[in-house]
Amino acid sequence: MNQSFPSKLLEHAVDAFATLPGIGRRTALRLVLHMLKQEEEHVDSFAKALTDLRKNVKHCKICHNICDTDTCEICADELRDKSTICVVQSIQDVMAIENTQQYQGVYHVLGGIISPIDGIGPSDLNISSLVERVKEGNIKEIILALSPTTEGETTNFFISRKLQPYNVRISTIARGVSVGEELVYTDEITLGRSIINRIEFKTKEL
Repeated sequence: MNQSFPSKLLEHAVDAFATLPGIGRRTALRLVLHMLKQEEEHVDSFAKALTDLRKNVKHCKICHNICDTDTCEICADELRDKSTICVVQSIQDVMAIENTQQYQGVYHVLGGIISPIDGIGPSDLNISSLVERVKEGNIKEIILALSPTTEGETTNFFISRKLQPYNVRISTIARGVSVGEELVYTDEITLGRSIINRIEFKTKEL
């Protein structure tokens, strides 16, 4: 059932909010009406924050994490263990693992996982740059910290095969994270223990 709007401007704003993930039109309307009640300066500041983000945010040239400069703070930190790379699906996963305060290595953000049903293949992900980092010869361990879903396991398998020619230990997070669970929704204690108690990744045909 189509909703009738008293203003085209209101309708266009609702349409814009409704494009956000997890936001239906009812929620979009509630958010727009909330913004309409705010001071103009607040709305301008809100809009500017989004515009500045889109125009000025960068991706780390090393790990593909989001940052304000060419290299993210984690990669630039001399105290981090640069010989250990934790491979994650998204920037949210980096934030989740950092919140555990249990990991002192660096990261590599794939930007997704292999999912043929969604049209996402290996070439759509930051896998080749991971291989290049390992080729440099300073990496001792790769931790595959992808969500334990079918797509995550497929991606783990593909990466492990790509890294097979190199002398690098490949491990995966322990199964404190339930099968099928998204990493970003795992509580910090469980996730931290899964990183610490990581196990060797066994390459087997899927």
